[in-house]
Amino acid sequence: MPSNPADGPAPGRPGAGSNIPAGPAGVPMTPGGSMGGPRTGHPTVTVGTYADYESAQRVVDYLSDNQFPVEYTAIIGTDLRLVEKVLGRMTTARAALAGAASGAWFGLLIGLLLSIFTVSAWWALLLAGLVIGAVWGAVFGAIAHAATGGQRDFDSRSQIVAGRYDVVVDADRAEQARHLLSRLGSPASGVGTG
Repeated sequence: MPSNPADGPAPGRPGAGSNIPAGPAGVPMTPGGSMGGPRTGHPTVTVGTYADYESAQRVVDYLSDNQFPVEYTAIIGTDLRLVEKVLGRMTTARAALAGAASGAWFGLLIGLLLSIFTVSAWWALLLAGLVIGAVWGAVFGAIAHAATGGQRDFDSRSQIVAGRYDVVVDADRAEQARHLLSRLGSPASGVGTG
């Protein structure tokens, strides 16, 4: 039986040898593509707009708890911005300490793997792996920080946040979603916007 061309990936689409990067959870995404949620090409309706992701997530969870087919929903963040929270000054000593911590974990893992193959003194392998990993991690952490030449002498954590989060559903399911959300009764829920 001949296969339907719509079943396979189109040229330039994920799975066709393209260079499109994977989206969240490793699912390939095309710009404007769909990972699920409202079906691509079908009209959608915004059933709520929220100031934070947790509120939008709580609404979708509520819909799920009330047997709404949440595979027809999506949370869409708009007005994206990058927020970089500066955690503190990064010194060579602090970089070495962070390197020692990650090196110790790696060394402990190697020591654990090697200790599987020994009968006696397995604890010595664990301890040796921990110490050697910590020393090498500290050395490489300090060298890596010194190699930056004083640029970016701070530690930070980055996060992408949206200005607002819209909960959208397929148009043919919107009335059911609105009915369920009206029972939620939260005035701050944003139900009915859009």
